[in-house]
Amino acid sequence: MKCIFCGNLDSKVIDSRANDDITSIRRRRECTKCGRRFTTFEVYETIPVMVVKNDGSRQPFEREKIRHGIVKACEKRPVTMAQIDDMVNKIEKDIYNSLEQEVESKKIGEAVMQEIKKIDEVAYVRFASVYRQFTDIDNFIELLNNIKKSK
Repeated sequence: MKCIFCGNLDSKVIDSRANDDITSIRRRRECTKCGRRFTTFEVYETIPVMVVKNDGSRQPFEREKIRHGIVKACEKRPVTMAQIDDMVNKIEKDIYNSLEQEVESKKIGEAVMQEIKKIDEVAYVRFASVYRQFTDIDNFIELLNNIKKSK
């Protein structure tokens, strides 16, 4: 690692620790030439994932969109932010672990619905009503009957 002060290419690692999000590593380094210390961060290299929308368009995967949808569905429900973050992390992990460079938005929506269903049924119905674009009360009744049958 190149020293930011003198440009020397040799440094030694003094301390390493994972960041809070556990997706990067913070390293304290010391230059072997000038002795000054500096910090570097290493992050995991990920394959960019594109989301294929229903109309065929593509856009980069953004975990914040998933998080926003879940937060909206869980509004005024007894669901903690830690639970929401766990859901988002699991969904994101599953998407990246699939090693596919393109994922259909339907697949992501279904994964979100399954995770929400495990936590809160009311939030699940809220999310499903928007995601599946319910047009009338019969759609709600059908979904509620399916939930009852699965119990």
